[in-house]
Amino acid sequence: MTPERKKRLLSVLDKRQPDLTVILENIFDPHNIAAVMRSCDSIGIQEVFIVQTEAPRKKRWGARSSAGAKKWLTIHNFSDVDACVEAVRSKYDKIYTTHMNTDSRNLYDLDFTKGSMALVFGNELYGVSARMVSHSDGNFIIPQVGVIKSLNISVACAVTLYEAYRQRATAGLYDKRRLDDQTVNELAARWGYEWENFLKGEEPENAY
Repeated sequence: MTPERKKRLLSVLDKRQPDLTVILENIFDPHNIAAVMRSCDSIGIQEVFIVQTEAPRKKRWGARSSAGAKKWLTIHNFSDVDACVEAVRSKYDKIYTTHMNTDSRNLYDLDFTKGSMALVFGNELYGVSARMVSHSDGNFIIPQVGVIKSLNISVACAVTLYEAYRQRATAGLYDKRRLDDQTVNELAARWGYEWENFLKGEEPENAY
């Protein structure tokens, strides 16, 4: 790997946010999963948790939509909600679900700068399951004033993550490296391998 490429990869690692993650529950469309992965990578999320209790696990997610984003993420797959939540709770303090309820908070009232948190996005048709909601520390919704009161899952995730990015950037959470040295070294080694393989194929538009 050239020094320039190594510098580029390390600069990305310097912006990773170890206290923010996304959980996807029973997302059926692989292109939606891929689009979410791309949004996660773009704002510095490293881990993504995918729980599939009603659909087969996907080993491939729409490569065109993700532009190879999955290569740079750490993906955790689960077939049980409780097991997924247990794994998330071992690393993150709070779990917030995108779910409309009487106690649901406006997305823009959430503070994304304090503590560690996981954001749950549910099935395209039915939303987040009751089981997942029972594990959450709160619900939030994206305000809308149109006739149709829902957004595509990947759009909803992107809107949410960029609000998190806005708050975190303002608070200076992207100004210095936040990953520990061991994680940086492990990811840098893995990414170096992925980078070389990535360049063997056709680079998508706007790739690194």
